Amino acid sequence: MSDKSEIQEFADLLSNYKKGFIYFAYSFIGDQMAAEDIVLESLMNYWENRSKLAPDSNIRAYILTVIKNKCLNYLQHQRTREEAESYIQASDTWELNLHISTLEAINPGKIFSDEIQKIVDETLITLPEQTRIIFMKSRYDNLSHKEIAEQMGLSTKSIEFHITKALKVLRIALKDYFPGFLLLLKLF
Repeated sequence: MSDKSEIQEFADLLSNYKKGFIYFAYSFIGDQMAAEDIVLESLMNYWENRSKLAPDSNIRAYILTVIKNKCLNYLQHQRTREEAESYIQASDTWELNLHISTLEAINPGKIFSDEIQKIVDETLITLPEQTRIIFMKSRYDNLSHKEIAEQMGLSTKSIEFHITKALKVLRIALKDYFPGFLLLLKLF
């Protein structure tokens, strides 16, 4: 067969079957461009293998079988891709939900007050014992200056001096938290 007659035979094959085959492929995969690609690949497959086929082979059935198999491969690939995307989306959703629940569980006020309380406790340990005791009686036991003075046998001026001294040391230790420190002192 001459090159010209082979070209004409392939052109006839395209004009006779291409439209129906594309419709067939499209009805399963739902993507026009992919359907056209599959049909052209299938026609090329037939054309390249036509010499290996028996002379009485059903050309349409052969090409349709190739199209069917290519459509199956396409759909299986789509399913695999969608499953992977679904898994990734589920992972992203899980991570997003984790971030949301973690943020919802955080109580900044509690974290802040615990941190301040730790600094206060550590600073009080560094104070002279009498100053620490007077400060704790004032802030933790809610005793007045007069009550502390009577219990410890000191003047109220001496009690004021020790509390002022403790507050000065605490103010320096809590300089980064000073507004919170004022709130904390009011709570005692």
